[in-house]
Amino acid sequence: MTERRAILSGSTFEEQIGYARAVVHGDWVHVSGTTGFDYTTMTISDDVVEQAEQCLRNIGSALAEAGCAFADVVRVRYLLPDRNDFEPCWPVLRRCFGDVRPAATMLVCGLADPRMKIEIEVYAQRPAR
Repeated sequence: MTERRAILSGSTFEEQIGYARAVVHGDWVHVSGTTGFDYTTMTISDDVVEQAEQCLRNIGSALAEAGCAFADVVRVRYLLPDRNDFEPCWPVLRRCFGDVRPAATMLVCGLADPRMKIEIEVYAQRPAR
């Protein structure tokens, strides 16, 4: 039987909305759209680059709990309300994904909270055990 396990970050959004930060399904890890909230304090910076850095810290924690890392990411989606905010984030994103080169998409769309300036979602394949 294929393993299916939910990974929770402690975000109040997970409880309020009814989802998991990530789901491990067999060798695949599906990380939900993740914003720049610091889930321990439920605070968020006004700066898009700081939000991107926090998104990646949150994602990194979920990946680690799932038994993988950024090197295992095969797909990334970036969601931003303002397309002009994407380019300032490139150096931060390149630090995590520059050597990995996952398939990537950037979408301009509204996010759930007007304080959110970027949301990132990833799919990873766990290394062979």
